Amino acid sequence: MGRASSPDGIFIFAIFQLAVKDRSGAESLWSHSLPLLRSTKHGFFRSAWWGTNLLLVIATLCLIYSAGWEHSVRQYLRGFSDAVVPDMATAEQKVEAILAWMRSGPPQPMAAHPEELSKRDPETTLNYQQLLSACGTATNAFLNLARSSGLSVRRLLLLTPQHNTKHVVAEVLIDGSWVIVDPTYRTIMRDENGLYLTRRDLQDPTVFAQAAKTVPNYPTEYNYDNFAHVRLARLPMQGLGLRQVLNRFFPAWDEAMDWSLILERESFFALVASFIATLLFLSLRISLAWYADRHLKITRFHLREHLWRAVWAFFTTPEIKPSSSPFLPTSEIKQ
Repeated sequence: MGRASSPDGIFIFAIFQLAVKDRSGAESLWSHSLPLLRSTKHGFFRSAWWGTNLLLVIATLCLIYSAGWEHSVRQYLRGFSDAVVPDMATAEQKVEAILAWMRSGPPQPMAAHPEELSKRDPETTLNYQQLLSACGTATNAFLNLARSSGLSVRRLLLLTPQHNTKHVVAEVLIDGSWVIVDPTYRTIMRDENGLYLTRRDLQDPTVFAQAAKTVPNYPTEYNYDNFAHVRLARLPMQGLGLRQVLNRFFPAWDEAMDWSLILERESFFALVASFIATLLFLSLRISLAWYADRHLKITRFHLREHLWRAVWAFFTTPEIKPSSSPFLPTSEIKQ
């Protein structure tokens, strides 16, 4: 009698037969097994892959939430500004309308704990008297209403020689010039002839003295010798000289955009941050996918391919082939 075949020998022979039979197909059994055998050697990569996908999903959800948040804030501000600013008013009239509301509008409630109020929430800054009296939050309230009214505005910080903020005002684009508006004192800065003044005009001590006289109790130390649109000194370690680097390579970065919209509105900051995070993790995912396909040869779930197949199957009519069953005639199927 011949020797009985061992179970291992039978298994190896069966694998060999399946591989031979599959040679005429797209890929052999060995080609399907190889990536799975290799997969145990790339634990770190798979952890990075799934971690990146998880972070991408979280960033996308944050992007959707922050987009809805910013939309609701804009709707609120648009309704608020429509009640304060006339539709067909000029830029000067719009500014005066906002200042008139801040000066003599309906009385605002007093918060019991103003230090707990959010200073970067437009709805909060527009509805509490303490915030409408402080220069930073009063300017934020003015800027939010002005933007919703279609005005081009930006925030301007007046600094001490030590680069600490001593006052905050706004700049409004009127007839091609950035006119200074001080929301804290509810006024547009003018000279003795009633002409609007820009930041450069107010750097002249004589002009500034004339403008200060037109505003009751206006502090003379609020001069324009030192100013900035963004105070990078608030960053850790004084921003590590970031302002000097930006001034050298991008001289106009400070005035290139309205930075206060990002820095002084919570909803827009969350929208920008989540958008950047989504782009970052999406780029990282694409890079990892390319590395897995080109170098590691790891099998992975192709989301776009499966989505395309699902969409194609949903919007196409399935083809009904004639049945080979003897109980159902082919002519009936065609009808």
